[in-house]
Amino acid sequence: MNAFENLLGQSRAVELLQQAIAKERIAPAYLFCGSSGIGRTIAAKNFTQLLLTNGLSPEKQHLACRKLHTGNHPDLLWVEPTFIKGNELYTAAQATEQGLQYKTPPKIRIEQIRQITQFLNRPVLEATRQVVIIEDAQTMAEAPANALLKTLEEPVNATLILIAPDPESLLTTLVSRCQRIQFNPLSLQDLSAILQKQNYEAILEHPEIIAIAQGSPGQAIVAWEQLQLIPDELLQQLKQVPKTPLEALNLAQAITTQLDSSAQLWLVDYLQSYYWQQNQQLKLMETWEKTRQYLLSYVQPRLVWECALLNLISDL
Repeated sequence: MNAFENLLGQSRAVELLQQAIAKERIAPAYLFCGSSGIGRTIAAKNFTQLLLTNGLSPEKQHLACRKLHTGNHPDLLWVEPTFIKGNELYTAAQATEQGLQYKTPPKIRIEQIRQITQFLNRPVLEATRQVVIIEDAQTMAEAPANALLKTLEEPVNATLILIAPDPESLLTTLVSRCQRIQFNPLSLQDLSAILQKQNYEAILEHPEIIAIAQGSPGQAIVAWEQLQLIPDELLQQLKQVPKTPLEALNLAQAITTQLDSSAQLWLVDYLQSYYWQQNQQLKLMETWEKTRQYLLSYVQPRLVWECALLNLISDL
């Protein structure tokens, strides 16, 4: 059975990882690079399965696969960016469950690097090595990155997998300790196949969503689900150029009344893609780009949207 059979469109990455196992040339650390939603995390799970079952009897391999499936393998540590409240760390999913809200995104913290060190300092329990996976490694600040570097410099019977968009998002000294595995955007054919397999065929009828996805099935699905949260009446109004300044002002009020800040930022990306598909006017793309920048700069949102929609009247 091919451990990577659920990963489509990343043949080069799969070949490198399979060869590492076959030739027993497993690096102490790997850097899985590429945009989100194209298979980095799936590949990390598949590679981890191979690492933690390599050299075991068939019975123990089966048991290990069951524990990996339930996220309960003692020789695997999966690290995600966290929020902090008091002395407690919360992943994004845990924060949502607790009803916690934060203005800044989660990040990998120095406390989590200490947990990694403690994990690696204990003996292997069931496999022949330990595995640590760090998602969104680019969220590490300099202090935790340097702490992780010290861990990588110490020889241990373990493999660390860092997942990040690109090497430039990490300390160069950290990148130099890792074997880089590049993941590329999927072709339209592979993208379509995955979306159809996951029952998201409807996305293929929306070229603006495909454009936003940029070859990433994961991003296509996220964009599609976000689109479903935009009130249909509001969306249909935004797909048409306001006929009068008054209509533009009323529409700006509707946007800021009905959508929170994150939804407004996503809406800018959607409208930029939608209007490019319709008109392909660079001037209009610049208008949407400025709109995003102003929203990120905490300018009063209603004013930002008023200016954008009034410019839409004059640009088209």
